[in-house]
Amino acid sequence: MLSLGIESTAHTFSVGIVNDNGEVLANVSKMYRPKKGGIVPREAMSHHSEVCKSVLQEALEEAKVTMDDIDTICFSAGPGLPPCLKVGAVFARSLSLRYKKPIVPVNHCIGHIEIAKMETKMDDPIILYVSGGNTQVLGKAGNRYRTFGEAIDIPIGNCLDQFARVLGIPYPGGLEIEKLANEGKYIELPYVVKGMDVSFSGILTSCKDKFKKGESKNDLCFSLQETCFAMLVEVCERALAHTEKKQLVLTGGVAANSRLQEMLKIMCEERGAVFSVVPKNLSGDNGIMIAWTGMLMHKKRKFSLEETKINRYWRADDVEW
Repeated sequence: MLSLGIESTAHTFSVGIVNDNGEVLANVSKMYRPKKGGIVPREAMSHHSEVCKSVLQEALEEAKVTMDDIDTICFSAGPGLPPCLKVGAVFARSLSLRYKKPIVPVNHCIGHIEIAKMETKMDDPIILYVSGGNTQVLGKAGNRYRTFGEAIDIPIGNCLDQFARVLGIPYPGGLEIEKLANEGKYIELPYVVKGMDVSFSGILTSCKDKFKKGESKNDLCFSLQETCFAMLVEVCERALAHTEKKQLVLTGGVAANSRLQEMLKIMCEERGAVFSVVPKNLSGDNGIMIAWTGMLMHKKRKFSLEETKINRYWRADDVEW
């Protein structure tokens, strides 16, 4: 069985093709990069509309298949930026109707979770999902993923990107902040954990103020990472303790950060838990995670076109799984 996945929730338009053994046959992405500042939704929408056909064609050629070989068409239905989501949804619907293929609306967050579980071979982990649009600690309980903790204001990826803009670093800025942090030392910042939830907006404001007053950007990048990541490690450890699960998997775009990986690994070793991280090439938004998750969903039930509406606020814990 071959599954084709379309990802278009934010800055990336991607098409992935995977078989039911988890073999990646194609993974083609094109990213919208704003000239300055963050994502402008309508500009991202225009970008996705312009590249969707060429990305699909490249993916088919990379996989050495045609649309006739595809068994199911899957797409990100949310959460995400509505103009971007609409491009992927309309493209998926048109392909489904034209080639008479089943269509599957996929929750973007669960896509990140399932591709991480598939690649790491973890069966029942606590999940730390960190990206530009989401920061959540989740675990499977019953027939759905439950949220044990999350960011109550801005996600960690958005926090890093906003501070990067203050420093004059082009979007996305997480990688450059990680490099600058390697040459920094610690400056005290607010540490905000409320129960199992975390808050990053006050830390970001403090970093901005300190930078304006002349503090070293290396020291601020180091301190921002150390403080925010320590908060995430704390709530992950609590989730492991509460559920008595013995696995922790890290996924999402910020999962590529080596310092976050290091801190989580140390915590897991001290608790006797197994830590793993999604491969770097699948940590950011990609079509493979949508294709794989959509295939799993398709094997459980069939979806009608009426069920393919986008939902910008669609949470992982809203989905029966």
